[in-house]
Amino acid sequence: MRTAILALLAAVLAAASLFASGEEALYRATTDADGVQRIAIVGGNYFFKPNRIIARVNVPVELSVRVEPGMIPHAFVLETPQGDKVTELKLGGKAQTVTFTPKRVGRYLFYCPNKLLFFKSHREEGMSGYLDVEE
Repeated sequence: MRTAILALLAAVLAAASLFASGEEALYRATTDADGVQRIAIVGGNYFFKPNRIIARVNVPVELSVRVEPGMIPHAFVLETPQGDKVTELKLGGKAQTVTFTPKRVGRYLFYCPNKLLFFKSHREEGMSGYLDVEE
């Protein structure tokens, strides 16, 4: 009985650790009736949810990005697989929307570039994710 309780406790702690690290299930964008892939992203204390997204190439993508209420300012940068900026937004409680059509297959990185003095950047603290564009 004690072994079963310890095993259950270990499983719960492992799940909590995975959740706290910002890891989450893969989000696959679906195309709305108007032909646009719409994705809502919420940021907060050093996270974006979802942080792993799959979308299709040559199909418009509309990202709606906002942050949870808080004192720490955040931003959102999206880069192409080649490192070119698609957008850079200052974030607030009201969602901001950016629409673009990915023309190449690959991994588009998004992150918060903010940093305070000598501390790690928000990106280094885990406030990042990616949009994998596939055929």
